[in-house]
Amino acid sequence: MTIQKMYNEQASKFDSTMVLGFALLSLDPKQGTPSTSLGPRMGMEPTSLSRTLKKLEERGMIVRENHPEDKRSVLIYLTDEGLKMRDVSKKVVLTFYEAIEERIPQQELDIFFDVLYKINEIAVDKEIYKEKEYKS
Repeated sequence: MTIQKMYNEQASKFDSTMVLGFALLSLDPKQGTPSTSLGPRMGMEPTSLSRTLKKLEERGMIVRENHPEDKRSVLIYLTDEGLKMRDVSKKVVLTFYEAIEERIPQQELDIFFDVLYKINEIAVDKEIYKEKEYKS
């Protein structure tokens, strides 16, 4: 939550949000990105993704075009404004990563990421809640 708050504070300096910056970073700056692959890449629900893309489109940061080979599919491209804001988002993220690398030894980071990976495995393991009783 603290990291999310920090990213939102930085994004607000550019009249943006962390989610909009994350979406810009998730788009391929050269080839465009199929809209169908963006949701899973970002871990977003379709309705949230639609709102995010609508905001980016309203702000002139993206354009949607029919896929040249599959007319049922839509490709999302960054505009010049989107590319500029993507660059800002990238710099904000890299600045945070550099600060982490400067202040935390690699050995501690390796342990942290190992533990985080294991916690994530437990969080997605639906079996941990089967046959458990919770009383109120």
